[in-house]
Order: sequence, then C-alpha cells, then structure tokens
Amino acid sequence: MKSYYFTEEHNMFRQSLRDFLAKEVTPHIDEWEAKGEIPREIFKRFGDMGYLGIALPEAHGGTDLDYFYSIVFNEEMARINSGGFGAAIGAHASLALVHMNAEGNEAQKQKYLEPGIKGELIGCLAISEPFGGSDVAGMRTTAVREGDHYIINGSKTFITNGVSSDFIVAAVKTNPDAKSGGISMMVIDRDTPGVTATKLNKLGWRASDTGEIAFSDVKVPVTNLLGGENQGFYYIMQHFALERLMLAIGGMATADYALEVTLQYMNEREAFGRKINRFQALRHRVAQMASEIEMNRMFIYAIADRYQQGDYVVKEAAMAKLLGTQLSDRVVYDCLQMFGGYGFMEDYPLARMYRDSRLGTIGGGTSEIMCEIISKMMIDDKAYEKATSLKV
Repeated sequence: MKSYYFTEEHNMFRQSLRDFLAKEVTPHIDEWEAKGEIPREIFKRFGDMGYLGIALPEAHGGTDLDYFYSIVFNEEMARINSGGFGAAIGAHASLALVHMNAEGNEAQKQKYLEPGIKGELIGCLAISEPFGGSDVAGMRTTAVREGDHYIINGSKTFITNGVSSDFIVAAVKTNPDAKSGGISMMVIDRDTPGVTATKLNKLGWRASDTGEIAFSDVKVPVTNLLGGENQGFYYIMQHFALERLMLAIGGMATADYALEVTLQYMNEREAFGRKINRFQALRHRVAQMASEIEMNRMFIYAIADRYQQGDYVVKEAAMAKLLGTQLSDRVVYDCLQMFGGYGFMEDYPLARMYRDSRLGTIGGGTSEIMCEIISKMMIDDKAYEKATSLKV
C-alpha cells in the first residue's frame, strides 16, 4: 500500500504477515469457528514471529516498532474474516500485555510479559462486570487486604480469552467507598483457588472464547498489584484511547475487505444477461461505500500519527471508534445484499462478517458511550489530561 504513513519496511512487513496468515491461520479458521476455540500453539507461532510484541520493548522480547506496524497488523487480521480469532490475539497482545508493560514492575514483567510476548502464556483483561457494563466506576469486584494478600470476590463478564488464558489482568475495588478513585489493577494466575470461568455463547466472534469469570475468596499476593493501589481507573482510561483506535482500524479494515470480496463476486455473478457490476444502482452504491471507507481510513491514519507523536487523542479516538465501527456495520450490510440469497449462506464470507461486525459498536464502549464522551468534550468543555506516568 502506498501511503504517506507507510514506508517500504511497513509494506514488506505487511506481505510477510499476509503470507504467514495464509499458511498458518486462514486454512483453519472454519474449523476453529466451528469448535469455538483456537489452539494454544497458534499463540506460540505468533510469538515466534514477533507479532505479539510489535509495540513492546526490546528489553522484554518485543520489537518496539512504530504504531503503523500495529495498524498493518490489525488491517491484515481483518482479512482472515474471523473477528473471534483477531479478538483472541488482540486481547492478549494489545490489552493484557499492554497493561503488564505499562503498570508492571520488573519482576512482574519477567513472569508475565516476557512469556506473553513469546506466546508461552496467554493473558486476558477483565474489566466489564455483569451489572456494570460500560460503567467502570460502578464495578463491584472487591479486593480486601489481609496482611500480605488481597482477598478478591466478584465477577467479570464478556472477557475475551476469559476461559483459556493463563493469567488475568483484573480491575478490582480496593477502596469501595471511593468510586473511580478506589480501583486497582491486579494480575491473577488462572490456577489460583477460587477462580472459575464459564464460556458464553455468542452471536459472532465464534472462534474466540468469551467468558464470565468468578472470584470466590481468591487469595492474591500483594506483590501481584499492578502499579499503585487505587490508581487503576487512571490506567484504564489511559489505555482506552489506544483500544478504541484499534477497534476503529478493525472496523475500517473489515469494511474495506467486505467491499473487496463483494467486487470480486459482482464481477463473476450474472443477472439478466450481464455482470451485476454493470447495474447502475449497484455501481453507485459501491462508489458511495468506497468513498466513505477512504475518508474513514485517512481520518484514522491522521489520528494514529498524532497518537504516535504523543498526543492524548481521547476525543478523536472516540470519534474514530464511533464512525469506523458504524461504517463496518453499514458496509457489510450493503455488501451482503449484493450477494443476494448467497449472502445469507454460511458458505459465503459475508454471513460471518455480518455477525462479527455487529460487535464493533458494542465492545470497547458502545456507540452511545462514544457519543457521550464526545459530547462532554464538545459541549461541557470536559478535559481529559494524559497522565505523566502510569507508575506510582
């Protein structure tokens, strides 16, 4: 891809990744979608290729590449047509490991981050709760300190890798009376007594395991606290901009790939004696979708460039997530229509794409939450300041 934002090295990385996915992932996607899980070995293969530590420090096994390598990675992952597979890899590498890198101390990084980058351990990020939804400050999972341990009770839900992960980066209330000011981050080993998980049955993202995790008198060493006590809310907010930017990229890339496969189909399918790409109504719909995708792409790249330069793009990331995921839903819907009855068949790619795309406007903060964040900044003059350091 020729772009102001991509160098020849980015393009070589893209081709290498595309070849890797074509060999190691795409041939198995249908099987993994049917089983509702992916094998642990694939994390190790991603780790061996350096794909799990693209933006993480070399000192801990990462490659510390610029953010546009991560954009390439997310764009190519969208092309395998499995939101669940992409979510499983992303929840580990771009959520759990990002928190471990930002808030973890040296001992924690050696124990969790380094084997995580290698794909030897799988992580998940547990924030959402059954009664809380997008209300992070309203979480009920508590961590009460008793000597050199915390006793954790509560539950988390909608957690990608919630069943299969080896460690859980969890948000807990260490000061229940302080609302958002009483949240801390903990790393919890999966095999700790009192930790249980139930797999959830989803509309889409079938290849990933999404679970509800319960904590019943779980005894966790104080040394498993990530960063400072009662600082968790600020850590979560700090990372939300990156997560939403990633979801925006995924939405745009999904729309782009949906249009690509639809154009191929339109060039093959005939109706009334001619290819369906000769019908003006369909041609103009394609023109509209292509224009919106390109406009969305350039907006996201510009925000990513600012993020890479250190700007705290809270409003812009929320805008990108709002528009990118809505675009994906709209384009996939229209592309499925182009396939006619075949679009409704699971043997064709748009059926899965349609189901998977729907999660975009819900996960990582709903579209309504994005609108509220933008409204607060545009109308109420709400200011979100970037923390000077994630460590306390």
